[in-house]
Amino acid sequence: MLRHVAAGIDGSPEGLAAAHWAAREAMRRGTALRLVHAWEWQPRPAPSVPADMSQRSWAEDMMAQASDSMRAAHFGLQVISHSVADAPVGALLAAAEEADLLVLGSHGISGVAGFLTGSVSQRVVARSPRPVVLVRAGECTADEHFSAVDGISPDEIPETPYREVVLGLDTARPCDELIEFAFDAARRRATPLRVIHAFSPPPAFAAVDRLARANGPELLAEHERAVVATLRPWCEKFPEVAVTETVTEARAAGELIHASAGAALLVVGRRVRETRLGTHLGSVAHAVLHHAPCPVAVVPHA
Repeated sequence: MLRHVAAGIDGSPEGLAAAHWAAREAMRRGTALRLVHAWEWQPRPAPSVPADMSQRSWAEDMMAQASDSMRAAHFGLQVISHSVADAPVGALLAAAEEADLLVLGSHGISGVAGFLTGSVSQRVVARSPRPVVLVRAGECTADEHFSAVDGISPDEIPETPYREVVLGLDTARPCDELIEFAFDAARRRATPLRVIHAFSPPPAFAAVDRLARANGPELLAEHERAVVATLRPWCEKFPEVAVTETVTEARAAGELIHASAGAALLVVGRRVRETRLGTHLGSVAHAVLHHAPCPVAVVPHA
């Protein structure tokens, strides 16, 4: 199949925002956009389905309108529509298998900048074989860019610089897929990449803690050297990407959420592993998906 970015849509505002974000990403990558809608017959249709329409007819009409909207807003973009009568999680995971990237919408928490991930999106993110980006309702082109002069929209000035891409890095378990995704995202946007590595001190009650705190500068320097060593081959592979590193003794989730406030995209990893309870998100990914105000890319890795 033709290389493409897939977007799951359901007729909601957050689904439409995700589709437009996916369209812009497809344009950046020079690929097609595939809109995916999965629906299951319900004895009581959703309020969005008109009383004089069947659920299938509503799904087909919604997909046609979304496709027309994408083509009108993103000139030259190839749009493929795919509607299937199937369970949403299974259909979206199947779509992810065939895509370079899957984009999903996420309900914004009322009054709070961030995400409220639903059961479908959370299960898809936890099991997807490909990177998944979650986009909150209301996200638009202007949010990816710095403010243009005189209040002019970035749509009118394509060269308006992008905001930075932020990567959460764990030097204890560095992952090629995660790091390459972040560097590539920054390169496509011609914007800097900010790498954040946060580490935790030994437990306060441990005897070694006194020594660790006494050697605080040495411990920090050790982590800084690890970050530089991990990133060196990627800086050589992507020389056009300006990289800044933030190494700090703090909680990773808190640092990433704070940094995401001024970012175009936050990139975090998800270890692919099975437990007795099945696949799941790590604590850092779970936290940023709920509280980061910018789109979040979750990249699966071994």
